[in-house]
Amino acid sequence: MSIDPIKVVMVAACPFPANHGTPGAIRELALHLLDQGHEVHIVAYPQCEDIPVEGLHIHRVKVPFFIKPGPIAIGPSFERIVYDMLLVPKLVQVIKREKIDVIHAHNYEANIAGAMAKLFTGKPLIYNAVTTMEDELPSYRFIRPDGLARRIGKALDYIVPRMSDLIMVLSDELRDLLISHGNSPDKVLVVPPGVELEWLSSGEGSHVRTQLGLNGGESMVLYTGALEAFQRVDYLIRAMAVVVKQAPTSRLVIACNVKNEKAQHLYDQLSKELGISQYVIFVDSVQLDELPNYLAAADVTVVPRPSCPGYPIKLLNYMAASKPVVSFSGSAKSLCHGYSGYIANNDDVEDLANGIAMFVNNPEVGIAMGERARESLEGVFDWATLAKGVAESYRQLIKNRKEIDRVPLAKYFRYSYTPLLKDPQQISPLLKDGELTYPSLLQDKL
Repeated sequence: MSIDPIKVVMVAACPFPANHGTPGAIRELALHLLDQGHEVHIVAYPQCEDIPVEGLHIHRVKVPFFIKPGPIAIGPSFERIVYDMLLVPKLVQVIKREKIDVIHAHNYEANIAGAMAKLFTGKPLIYNAVTTMEDELPSYRFIRPDGLARRIGKALDYIVPRMSDLIMVLSDELRDLLISHGNSPDKVLVVPPGVELEWLSSGEGSHVRTQLGLNGGESMVLYTGALEAFQRVDYLIRAMAVVVKQAPTSRLVIACNVKNEKAQHLYDQLSKELGISQYVIFVDSVQLDELPNYLAAADVTVVPRPSCPGYPIKLLNYMAASKPVVSFSGSAKSLCHGYSGYIANNDDVEDLANGIAMFVNNPEVGIAMGERARESLEGVFDWATLAKGVAESYRQLIKNRKEIDRVPLAKYFRYSYTPLLKDPQQISPLLKDGELTYPSLLQDKL
């Protein structure tokens, strides 16, 4: 059987294409595999957004007569359960008709569907793990009580990865967690998400600032992404109540990519209760092609999620745009505190606020750290390199499912993506006893 070019089917248990984390990463990987000469098929839900996917073969599940597809949303629902069940026959059909070589399943429901299709077709299965369900499932409030949701999530974390022949994980933390659950280290490969450096740094921010009414010297603090509870936007709003006391020119812009009226109403109310509604601006349904412009307009960017076993795509986007980032430690996968960003203690709202205010009041520090952040991504998180490594993984798995040779993969993937600290100064606080300190590695930038 010829394996070059490779025929791969990606299972996307989500709307596709769509302007948020998982479908966005699937799209980028698929398009780069296509550029390298491979044939890429995608089996997905019926919903989609108007985002370019030219050259990809997309197969959507057929909607039953009793379900009317709703708007794109994040998290579990009854209609998604129906779509997940329909993924299996559609996937089997595509594999047989298109003579697929390998199945690449993204996230839990997709891997379950892929495992069932594997039983019918005998094709090798890769599971792309992006998060854990023990922490995330309770946050959706779909299964109650929370304790039950957490137990179900923990069971899924233990069972689902074992269904595949190879597990690709987004972070060192997720790799270590799956290995602690009994998965063989030889079976787990860290493949972080990629980032389009040139595109994300190509924005023009002036019209965004004009549109938002930020033309009077205000400093724009930016959050991009979804409003689901696990993102902890409430922490960010509470931090903003502290920030405006230290940096009164600050304005928080929450640029939502997926509409969530219920969550937005709750955060509106929280802003009013804290007396800072005039400092908080919500922008609904920001389109993908507008993202670079919002990044260009920002003075500070924030990742307020304290726990993220996978990789926050927004973090890489911020870094690619050379923006200073403030992040809780649980999401700061590729930052060095005091060198390429400000890492706040998990769940410490005041620490998060201190980081934001420090960058607002000391823009020269933010510029220096933003440049360092972008430099740290070059040649490591680019999609072209990662896609070549994924294709090599496909080849090896098709040839031999029992063993992956990491030597040729070392050209494309690192064993660990945890930033290496070159100097103890990198982890010293930037704010010490109320005074700003400059780590030695920043001196040439200041």
